[in-house]
Amino acid sequence: MSPHEFIRYSRQMLLPGFGKEGQERIKAASVLCVGVGGLGSAVATYLAAAGVGRLGLVDDGVVEISNLHRQPVYSTKEAGRWKTESARKYLRELNPYPDIAAYSERMSTANADHLIGEYDLVVDCTDNLPARYLVNDACVLSGKPEVYGAAYRFDGRVSVFSPASGGPCYRCLYPNPPAPDAVPGCLEDGVLGMVPGLIGCIQAAEALKLIVAQGENLLGWMLVVDALGMNFRKIRVKSDPSCPLCGQNPRIRKLEEIQDYCSPVETADDNDRAEDEITVNELKREMDKVDFSARILDVREPFEYEIAHLDGALLIPFGLLRKRYSELDPEQTLFVYCQTGDRSRWATDFLKERGFKDVRNVQGGLEAWAEKIDPDFMNA
Repeated sequence: MSPHEFIRYSRQMLLPGFGKEGQERIKAASVLCVGVGGLGSAVATYLAAAGVGRLGLVDDGVVEISNLHRQPVYSTKEAGRWKTESARKYLRELNPYPDIAAYSERMSTANADHLIGEYDLVVDCTDNLPARYLVNDACVLSGKPEVYGAAYRFDGRVSVFSPASGGPCYRCLYPNPPAPDAVPGCLEDGVLGMVPGLIGCIQAAEALKLIVAQGENLLGWMLVVDALGMNFRKIRVKSDPSCPLCGQNPRIRKLEEIQDYCSPVETADDNDRAEDEITVNELKREMDKVDFSARILDVREPFEYEIAHLDGALLIPFGLLRKRYSELDPEQTLFVYCQTGDRSRWATDFLKERGFKDVRNVQGGLEAWAEKIDPDFMNA
C-alpha cells in the first residue's frame, strides 16, 4: 500500500482483526455488485470507500429522476446516463485506488458465468426475481459465495448463500419462481428510500467480513429488518437436501432462463402491438367517440387512483381482482390499465382465462398516457 492509502484506511486498520493484513486482503479482493440501484448504491459506495481492490458494477439501466430518493450515488444532472458509468465516475472521485469495472448490460445466461467467474465474491443487489435466481444459480454452479439482499416498502432481508461453505442457497428457501400473477410489478412497488440504503450497508458489512474472515457472518441465517417498527431479527435457514440446485440429487446443472416479470413495458406504435393490447393513442380515439361504451378498469391501488386516473375508470386493485371480477360484464369491451402496464397485463390474462371476450391491456399504462396524450396528466 502507498503512504496515501495508509492514511486513507488508517482508522479501518485500527480495528481488531483487521490491521494491515486485513486491509491488504481487502485490496486484493474482487467483488461483483449485480445491480446499482438502491441496494447497489450503498454496497458500491462502502466497498469502494473501504478499499476493495476490484469492484465490478453490472446494470443495464439508466438514471431516472424517480430513482434518486433511494439511489444517492447519482445526482439529478446524471439523469439519462448509464447507471454503471455514472456510478463509476462517482466512486472514482470518492476513492481513486480501486479498479472499478462498469458492465452496462443485463446479466443473462450468456454472460453470467463469465462475469461471476472474474470475481471472488458476488453481492446480489437486484430488484427482480429472474435476476435473483440467475445470480444465485450462477454463484452455486461456480462455487462463489453470494451476499443476498432485498428491500420492499419498509422491509428488508440480508443473508449469505454458499453451499460450498456448508450453507444454503436461495433455492433452498424458494425452489422455484412463483407464478407471474403472484408477483408485484417491479416498476410499481413503493419503497422508503432509506430502507435499501440500510440493507445495502449491511450487505457491504457482510462482504467485508467474508473478505477479512472476521466475525460471524449471516451464512445459515436470514436477517429480517422492519424499518417501520425498527425491529431486527435473525431466522435460521438451513440447506434443503431436496434443493433442485444444491441438494443431494440436483436437477439444475446449468443456467436456465427464467421468465422476466419485470422488464419495462415499452410504449408502442399503433401497428406494433398484440391483439389483446391497445395503445394509449388508440384508447384516446376510442374514448373520444360519441358512442363509447367500453368499461375502463384501473387495477392500481386506491392512493394511486387518487393521484391521477382516467375519467370514468372503475377501480379494482389487482390484489382484489380474484374476488371482485364478477362485478364486471364478461360481454362488455374492457380496457385495463395500471401505472406502467405490468399489473394490467396480468389482469388482462386473468380475465381472459375466465371467459371475458374482449379485454385489452393498455400498453405503457398511465406513464404512456402522460408521455403521449397529456404531459400534465400526472400533475393535475
